[in-house]
Amino acid sequence: MADSDFVSEAATHIIAAGGKRFRPTLVFVCSRFGGDVDEEELIKAALVMELTHVASLYHDDVMDDATVRRGTPSANVMWGNHVAILVGDWLFTRASTTVNELGRDFVDLQAATFTRLVQGQIAETVGPREGDDPLEHHLRVIADKTGSLIAASARFGGMVASAPGEVLDALSAFGEELGAVFQLSDDLIDITSTTTGKTPGIDLREGVPTLPTLMLAASDDPADEALKARIAGDLTSDEALADTLAELRAHPVMERARAEVRRRAESARRHLDILPEGEAKDLLLQYCDDLVDRTA
Repeated sequence: MADSDFVSEAATHIIAAGGKRFRPTLVFVCSRFGGDVDEEELIKAALVMELTHVASLYHDDVMDDATVRRGTPSANVMWGNHVAILVGDWLFTRASTTVNELGRDFVDLQAATFTRLVQGQIAETVGPREGDDPLEHHLRVIADKTGSLIAASARFGGMVASAPGEVLDALSAFGEELGAVFQLSDDLIDITSTTTGKTPGIDLREGVPTLPTLMLAASDDPADEALKARIAGDLTSDEALADTLAELRAHPVMERARAEVRRRAESARRHLDILPEGEAKDLLLQYCDDLVDRTA
């Protein structure tokens, strides 16, 4: 909590709205691949990852001019952009203070992760440069903005448990791939969603690049030109959006995108081969299955 009641209220606004708490949960699960664990250190490691993630959401909402986060008005709507940015900064400082109590190795990883988060946000903001492949650019943004923090969460758990280096490396590699699967599955859900609770077509309407649309844009098949033009055109009306979604859902590019998600999930699974069998490993494997199932 902050010294100021207002800062405490604003800083807990997104946290109180709910969320999956996936990253701290991953810290706890991955702490089971080593030796004895100090419970206080484990809680601090999980807290650092969650505070870092939540802080990035405050900044993301300002960058995206978002109005809703987790079903409640976003902080920038509640208190304005300046306050939202400063509260995000405050949360980052709380994460930094806490990680300092865990030791130099944790501080170094947290700093490297924060660097990648900012780098990914910059890359997303400026877009691909001349000569860049747009799909590769999208994948790099995902790696830095999503994969880095999920990888750090997995590695933090192993570090708290003093897991050997090869296990830490496996957990990091798993987290990187899982982060890609997580975001790429969201890319598909923006188009396919009917039962997930996410309104379909939000990214499509706003022109946000996603895996299926980038794959389609790279197509040189003349038969795809009309759909590409519709996607690049005015999707303001609900009718235009619904028609474009229907055509995109029926297009073969969707299966190609699903295949890429399955491929990345399988890559994540392979990184777990060296880990001992048991409930913790089963949970990590289940994460992969659940993310693939979201895109079915």
